Order: sequence, then C-alpha cells, then structure tokens
Amino acid sequence: MSAQLEKTIKIQGLIKGLILGAVLALVSIIYFYFMVSVASAVAITVGAILFTYIIPIAIAALFCINLRNKVGGYWTMRQAATGIFIMFFISNLTIFILRDQVFAKAIEPQMAQKTKTAMVTALNKLKDSTTKPEEKKEADAKIKEMEKSFEAGKGITIGQQIQSLGISIIFLFVLSIIFAAFFKREPVGHTS
Repeated sequence: MSAQLEKTIKIQGLIKGLILGAVLALVSIIYFYFMVSVASAVAITVGAILFTYIIPIAIAALFCINLRNKVGGYWTMRQAATGIFIMFFISNLTIFILRDQVFAKAIEPQMAQKTKTAMVTALNKLKDSTTKPEEKKEADAKIKEMEKSFEAGKGITIGQQIQSLGISIIFLFVLSIIFAAFFKREPVGHTS
C-alpha cells in the first residue's frame, strides 16, 4: 500500500465527511419543517422513512462512490473501510454540531416542542378519524408514550450526547465495513 494513497484516502474521507454531514443535516432540518407543516400521521411516518433511511442511505452510497473515484477508482477492503469510516465519523460529528447544537439550540430552540406538538396533533387527528374504540385506545397509548419520551429527552446534557456519540462510533464502524464490502474495487491482479 502506498503511503500517498493512504493519506489521500484519509484526507478525501475527511472532506467528503464534512460535505456529507452538511447535506444530511440539511435533509434532517428539511424533514423537521416538513413534519411540523403537515398534520397527517401517515405523511409523518412516510416522511420519517424517506428522510431518515432512504435518502440518507442513497446519499451516503453516492458519496462512497465519489470517494472511491477521488482516490483513483480502486481500493482494497481495508482502504475502503478506512475511508468510509472517516467519512461517516466526520459526517456524524458535523450533523451533531450543525443540527443538534447550532440549529436546535440557536436557530430553532423550540424544535423538540414543535416536533412533539406536530406528532401529537397528527395522532389526535388520526384518533378522531376512527370510530373503533381499540384504535382510539392505541392512539392514546402512543401519545402518552411519546410525551414520556419527549420529557425524558429534555434533560439530556451535552455530556450524554457525547456519550451517545461514543456508542455511535461502534455503529459507524460496523456500517463502514458493510458499505466497504459493497464499494470496494480491487485493482486487477491484487490479492488480499
């Protein structure tokens, strides 16, 4: 392995991670505004799947391909895992700073309250539209559960967020290996 290639992989992983983090933070903020503007539980659920899983995974895959191309189009499994892990780690850190600290604390300090209100309103609207008593009870139970989780989330400190970031590192490492398996492209004639 060339030391220059290793350095390029790390530098490009860092650059792509910053950009990916900014893009995913923006996607997350767009979902927040989408969620508070619709009053439909179905739209919020579909939006959550779309904005939390499908769009971020597609964007991450595109960034992995772009990262591979930036380092010459070929890399081993180890090189791919290294570059992708750096990219995902920096991305996660960027999201933490941009969305969780800057946006949620400075730009939209009522983010949690607005999210709770939007979700409770949507569930109440869904509950009011049904005539089945068991569905009404289920909606009431979900509302109570949601309110408890929002109350528990109010007391989260920066220290606890940093601790959860540590747990995220393990998840990011596993995710990086999975993505590396998909996006590695060994040079012809290279044996692992």
